[in-house]
Order: sequence, then structure tokens, then C-alpha cells
Amino acid sequence: MAEADNTYVIDAENAGELARLMQQDRLLTEAMGGLLPEFSKERPLPDGGKVLDLACGPGGWALELAFAFPRIEVIGVDISQQVITYARAQAWSRGLENVHFQVGNVMEPLSFPASSFDLINGRLLSGFMLPDAWPRLLSECWRLLKPGGVLRLTEGEMPLSTSPASERFNALFTEALKRAGRSFSPDGRHIGITPVLARLLRQAGFVEVRLRASVIEWSMGTEAYYPVFKDALFGIELLQPFLVKVGVATKEELERLAQLALAEMQQEDFCALWNLVTAWGHKPTRAAA
Repeated sequence: MAEADNTYVIDAENAGELARLMQQDRLLTEAMGGLLPEFSKERPLPDGGKVLDLACGPGGWALELAFAFPRIEVIGVDISQQVITYARAQAWSRGLENVHFQVGNVMEPLSFPASSFDLINGRLLSGFMLPDAWPRLLSECWRLLKPGGVLRLTEGEMPLSTSPASERFNALFTEALKRAGRSFSPDGRHIGITPVLARLLRQAGFVEVRLRASVIEWSMGTEAYYPVFKDALFGIELLQPFLVKVGVATKEELERLAQLALAEMQQEDFCALWNLVTAWGHKPTRAAA
């Protein structure tokens, strides 16, 4: 995969990013209430069904789903050869023969036949998705889903906290996204993806579109504090080259801000929330011609 094809705001081949994504996979699944909490009263995955995990990273969600549903087939695609190699090794070590991983750019057409999947899943795709690429991706998901199949997308905005330095860093990041043409926000104060998720699904033709909110409290002393703190710590370091490249701050300014944010996030009265939104919809059983 050519480097120019990779639009991820962090160097996807960085070893620190691989470690961050591995931890983040577990964190998100637990915080959201499980692998498929929206379908606790339904059965979205028939025996023999197929699931596609978009931008699967090191494969945490796909691996856990394959373990929980041994009679389905799970396929994960990601642009990074490094994380695909890691995911394949994890599948082999756990003896999971119903999960497979391959390199692929989800902003381009994927090499699967039409009507192949019962469920397509994507989490935190806004880290690399360009705004005008979303309709194309959803159109491709429509093509790949069987009639009645489900598209499920989870996205978040930047965390809210009582740390002034962390808030300033987050503001620089969302401003950088806006300057780089990678934001849905009208003013650059947010990533802006969560308000438009449901509309994007409806515009692509999906029906019965619904939303489910999840919130992770990672205030000092809470169970989620340390794992989200580690995620934020890695993120602050790994995002700095992007912010410097876009021109919202200098390397020296960001390094000072990062040190201050680290100190503030370790104060006893530190409070923080990370809000996530999951949107899902069905491809009609009888799709329009």
C-alpha cells in the first residue's frame, strides 16, 4: 500500500500506535457494553453469516467476535501491513480459524463480491476518513451487504476534561482537522462526525437508522482512568507531527503543552468524559433497483 494512500493522522506503522490501538480495542468494547450491545434483543448474525470489520487495526474486535460466534466468518481489513501481520498472528495463536485479515484501503472499492456480508462494522474511522469519502464508503458498504444486512458505525468527539492544557491540545487538533479539510465541524471546534452519522446512513439508503450513546468516565480514581489516560498520553505524542505539519503550533509549543497536560491529568481533582455515538441501519430486504 503506497504511503500516499494512507490518510491516517498518525503514523500507522509506529510501534507506539500499535500498542495504543491494542489497548483501545479492549477499552472501547468494554465501555460500550460488549461486542454488539445494540442487538441484545435481536439476532443480527445467523449461523454461517459473514462480518466485515473496516479498518480493523490489530484486530481486537474481530478476534473477540470470531471467538464469541464460532459459526460465523469474520474478515478484517486495514491499510497497515504491520497491524494485519499482528492480527493474523493473534488469530493463529488463539486457534481461530473463522477470522481472516487482509490489507486494504476502505476509502477505495474492496475486492469482495456484492451481497457478501450480514454485518459491516467500523469504529473511529474519522481518524483517516476524508469528509467526501464517507458517501463513497457507505455506498460500497451498501453493495457489500446482503439485503437486510446491517451497517454499524461508532465515532466519538474529543474528550471533555478539567485540564486546561488538554482542552487546548484538543482544540489545536480539531482546528488542524478543519484546516486540512478533514472535518465536518463548521468552525473547527469539534471533529463534527457524530452529529452527521445518522444522516450519512439515511442518505446512503439505509433504513431503521438508530443511535446509541456511550460515555466513558475517566476521572481520577475511576476504573477507566488509567487505560484512557494511557490512550491520551500516546495520542498527544503521536498527533504532534500532524499538528506541526498543518501549522497550528510549533514542535516546541506542543511539547510544553503536552508536559502541562500530563501533569494536569494526574491531579487528584481531574475529571474527564469521552463520549461515543454508535449509528446503525439496515439495507432494505428489497433494495430499490
